Amino acid sequence: MPTSPKVAVVILNWNGRKHLEKFLPSVMAATYSNYEIIIADNRSTDDSIFFLQQQFPSIRIIRLDKNYGFAGGYNKALAQVTSDYYMILNSDVEVQPRWLEPMVELLEGNDSIAACQPKILSYDNRDQFEYAGAAGGWLDKYGYPFARGRVFDICEEDHKQYNKTEPIFWASGASLFIRASVFLELNGFDEYFFAHQEEIDLCWRIQLAGHKIYSCPESVVYHVGGGTLPKTNSLKTYLNFRNNRIMLSKNLPFSKKIWVLPVRCFLDGISAWKGLVSGDGGYFIAIIRAHLAFLKWWLLYKKKSVFPKTKQGKLSGYLPKNIAWLHFVNKKKYFSQIVENND
Repeated sequence: MPTSPKVAVVILNWNGRKHLEKFLPSVMAATYSNYEIIIADNRSTDDSIFFLQQQFPSIRIIRLDKNYGFAGGYNKALAQVTSDYYMILNSDVEVQPRWLEPMVELLEGNDSIAACQPKILSYDNRDQFEYAGAAGGWLDKYGYPFARGRVFDICEEDHKQYNKTEPIFWASGASLFIRASVFLELNGFDEYFFAHQEEIDLCWRIQLAGHKIYSCPESVVYHVGGGTLPKTNSLKTYLNFRNNRIMLSKNLPFSKKIWVLPVRCFLDGISAWKGLVSGDGGYFIAIIRAHLAFLKWWLLYKKKSVFPKTKQGKLSGYLPKNIAWLHFVNKKKYFSQIVENND
């Protein structure tokens, strides 16, 4: 009987002892026959390492010499892991016993699929999709990410309306199942991003290289969200806006880049001023800083980023419209309303 492909479940930790204590038992209860759990520690300053050594001595720990963020931390950790598949998992995720099998079966059955994600529901409200990925990520023509089940800040209830296994644009970094060979072939995450939207950038490069990304709703996980940085954090706003601009600059063809980037700059400006008028000065400053940082990257640090190897692949999960207009002006709240006539 052939051996099942090996899956390395790699959890990046930074001062996350409480999450490890709460959620590691569910990961260890997986029924898949050939998997290993690895904790990659981004030089935590809490007692995470001591706790793991005392309570979970069988789990392998990769200790990094400093905090490299999500992108750099995973790149450096996965370079030390030999496996057929990487299961990149946030520390604040609860899984079900049979969560790995559907994703392994999906990718083993179709060589063109490089990565997938499970259906991600809220840990605190289990009938509701969770912000970070829901049932699979999409992207609009100006680089705004949204998902099957989540548009901007509106997360839908799960009525199994997105239970179809189908191509998507991006799989969530909170729970990303990926072929190790493809991750390494494309040089992994762009470490310049540090954190936020690096998984969207990677999935974009994966698609441009001719592979596919899929949603695998037969597998279900429950995500707390905001485990490292809360959604309202100014650093999170800064990284999201900066990294999104960098991602567009890297992956768009020149014919689109010359007009998408200026339009996106204008739209970001509207968002910044809206934040200021509503009393959120931190949000306004974060967006201004992000745009200045993008210029700095363009002038000084482009060579440090990971660019697409090719731009030949056809994109799935792409909306050739402005989702902000559809959502805020046309009042289309839900994913199904936005993509219903998108052919």
